[in-house]
Amino acid sequence: MKTGKQTWEFSSVFLQSVGTAVGPKEAEGPFGDSFDVTYNNLHCDQDNWELAERKLLEDAVTSCLSKKEINQSDIDVFVAGDLLNQIVSATYTARTNHIPFLGVFGACSTSMESLAIASSLVEGGFAKKAIAGVSSHNATAERQFRYPTEYGGQKPGTATSTVTGAGAALISQDRSDIRISAATIGRVVDWGIKDPFDMGSAMAPAAADTLATHFKDLNVEPSEYDLIVTGDLSSVGAPIVRDLLLEKGIDITNNHNDCGLMIYRPDQKEVFAGGSGCACSAVVTYGHLIDLLKKGNYQKILVTATGCLHSPVMIQQKESMPAIAHAVVFERVGGEG
Repeated sequence: MKTGKQTWEFSSVFLQSVGTAVGPKEAEGPFGDSFDVTYNNLHCDQDNWELAERKLLEDAVTSCLSKKEINQSDIDVFVAGDLLNQIVSATYTARTNHIPFLGVFGACSTSMESLAIASSLVEGGFAKKAIAGVSSHNATAERQFRYPTEYGGQKPGTATSTVTGAGAALISQDRSDIRISAATIGRVVDWGIKDPFDMGSAMAPAAADTLATHFKDLNVEPSEYDLIVTGDLSSVGAPIVRDLLLEKGIDITNNHNDCGLMIYRPDQKEVFAGGSGCACSAVVTYGHLIDLLKKGNYQKILVTATGCLHSPVMIQQKESMPAIAHAVVFERVGGEG
């Protein structure tokens, strides 16, 4: 059911299981024990980086399914995306698992975009069981968007480190202890920022826009949530989104965090301003936050994944970087019944 301008409310969408897989830097971070599959090398035992990213997504889906002991043939739709051209990681994973496939792209916001779309299909009865999944890889993203890692180019402190990982979520109308109760679909926002090494500043206005709309559409205050997380605004963008919302009279200071700041330890090397990538919000949410919801540490959280929608060609043509953010509400509703 649509509520307000941009929000969908769901009455019967429940999270059944989640799966995560990460690379070495993420495994060394504070949530290393929360992930299902970890690798100690960026190649993830594959022949190249692109195959490694695909393996991560396949691992996440496999882990997600194995927890419910169901087969790929039981899934009605696989909604997935990634950062690479033609979303090849998701597409080639779909080639392998043979699940009916909807490919989506929202840059780093794809984790919540895919989940929102999958939830609407389940709520509407168009799918009984759906999987939403995303992946990213530090080296594949560097090769496509910046410089191959062998180049050794220096980066400013505003840069972020693309998370190597993948996350998948299985949802259906079967009651479980976690309900997906709403999703707010973001608008494209462009504040004219052109520096691809400062995506936090570019994405913060989009996150503020989506959050403000979410609170207005549902007529709720930020205090409704035990935790509000943004996707990968980093140490640069996280304070900006808080300031932008304060200008609107909305205070998220006491219950806001950012997945890009949570995924790595402050003393880890070469993480710069924090984490980014499709997998950043996915693995933090599916690997860590869902576990806290299940344990009862949180009752209700709002995850707002952010995405910078530029491409190398647009940057070369001196275009600015539009951004978007999509928000999803996860709510603890008790055990199975």
